[in-house]
Amino acid sequence: MGITKTEIFTAGQNKLAVQLKAIAHPARIAILQELIKANTCICGDLVTELGLAQATISQHLKELKNAGLIQGTIEGVSVCYCIEPNAWDNLQNELNSLFASYTVKNNCC
Repeated sequence: MGITKTEIFTAGQNKLAVQLKAIAHPARIAILQELIKANTCICGDLVTELGLAQATISQHLKELKNAGLIQGTIEGVSVCYCIEPNAWDNLQNELNSLFASYTVKNNCC
């Protein structure tokens, strides 16, 4: 497998790619949906809600946090997670801009 030359792309393109890669898994989409639905920090409820193992949930939370889409705070022995609002707004704006930049043309392949 070849090496991706991320340095030839803009910082915005690389950031968007990292964020989209982070949400490109059904478990991570489900986690984001639960965090959005709760509209508060969630500590241990994700295992119960999603029916996945704690280790699996933790790995997916780590990927989402590394992409900057969620944030976590330590409360006692647990880490509670919620949507990172600035990153979420930025992702929404980037995707809206990307989709809005396309117009249908009849002379395309």
